[in-house]
Amino acid sequence: MKSGATRRGFLTAAAFAGISVYVVRKVGAGQPKSPNERLTFGCIGIGGKGSSDAADAARHGDIVAICDVDTQRVEAAKSRFSGAKTYTDFRKLLEENEGRIDAVTISTTDHTHAPAGVMAMKMGMHCFCQKPLTRTIYESRRMGEVAREMKVATQMGNQGTATDGLRRAAALVKAGAIGAVQEVHVWTNRPIWPQGGERPKPAKCPSHIDWNLWLGPAPLRPYAPGYHPFAWRGYWDFGTGALGDMACHTLNMPFAALDLRDPISVQAETSGHNGDSFPKWSVITYEFAATDKRPAVKLIWYDGGKRPSPELLDGKAPAGSGALLIGQKAKLYSPGDYCSEFEILGNVTLPEVEFERSPGHFEEWIRAIREGKPAMSNFPDYASPLNETVLLGNLAVWVAATEGVGDKVEWDAKNLRVTNIEGLETLVKAVYRPGYEI
Repeated sequence: MKSGATRRGFLTAAAFAGISVYVVRKVGAGQPKSPNERLTFGCIGIGGKGSSDAADAARHGDIVAICDVDTQRVEAAKSRFSGAKTYTDFRKLLEENEGRIDAVTISTTDHTHAPAGVMAMKMGMHCFCQKPLTRTIYESRRMGEVAREMKVATQMGNQGTATDGLRRAAALVKAGAIGAVQEVHVWTNRPIWPQGGERPKPAKCPSHIDWNLWLGPAPLRPYAPGYHPFAWRGYWDFGTGALGDMACHTLNMPFAALDLRDPISVQAETSGHNGDSFPKWSVITYEFAATDKRPAVKLIWYDGGKRPSPELLDGKAPAGSGALLIGQKAKLYSPGDYCSEFEILGNVTLPEVEFERSPGHFEEWIRAIREGKPAMSNFPDYASPLNETVLLGNLAVWVAATEGVGDKVEWDAKNLRVTNIEGLETLVKAVYRPGYEI
């Protein structure tokens, strides 16, 4: 938010070389904006999904700063956002525009979401971040904590959350329309990028890519073709695999319907992996303890061409992606990525249910900035817990390094701790290169 208040911490050139930096909330941070006051945005990552995120922001205010490690993308965006300052380092964008930027969009590689998001929110900037919210579970928890501390408006980019279909399906399940649900199946057609192979051979980095900034908090490795702009999703250092890429969409409705947070265990069967690239396929089983509103639930995730049996869908061939909730009275089947449509398998009469209709996914965030009403997929209450659930599956995938079923990972969600297997600590909480600590 715009304010002349100072901070206890400050960024200097030395900070970019390795000094950890801490900032505190500015006066007025998180307070609703006047409906008549134009919002100012900084857009971090402007290629791919970042292009549409920046366009959404431009419909609601002024883009005053843009950032991408690929200068070709920056040059291409200049004509769209005349007058915006341009950067290749998000830290410089945030530091130089503190007090000038109200809100940021973050549409970068998974591994830079949290360093950029935490820094922005600690400066009092509202934050829209693409899914998955973060690369690690600790980062996800921290993004929610900082958002709450700073009282900023936040939202993750899982746009299906705003659809009537998802909200009605969740409301029906909560109302008991299909009976108590104890089993859920969720699947995807991902990966659609190379995964499960060897690391590509090093090559000379193109002059338009700042490779050091692209790596950001990740360990050093040489540039190679294929990482940028898309296949990075299949590497442990940068992405979260098929699960992280799509579960924030396809698991979204079951999460909303059954409050599937804080799993107690997770176990995976995979094609095997080398610790650098995610496996070609995986089947992951989550277990959730009973709550006062539902019984214990088992959830099974499928990717890489694996899908539930047609028998579970009463003989229907499963769509390329989707979600299936099996209740005591009937089943709810939602084909597709976003759970925006669904059908009931079974002979039940659906009750009328009430649910709040959304003005639009991005519009919910803008409303939160202006009026203070949180978006459904805000970080503290929804996006962070959903993202934690999703990413826990990757701990089990890591354990299943050889083809077959890996050991069960038992999880203490309160303390973000694996209780039965050692050596997973850096998957829960990453070690960053200096200058990117959260």
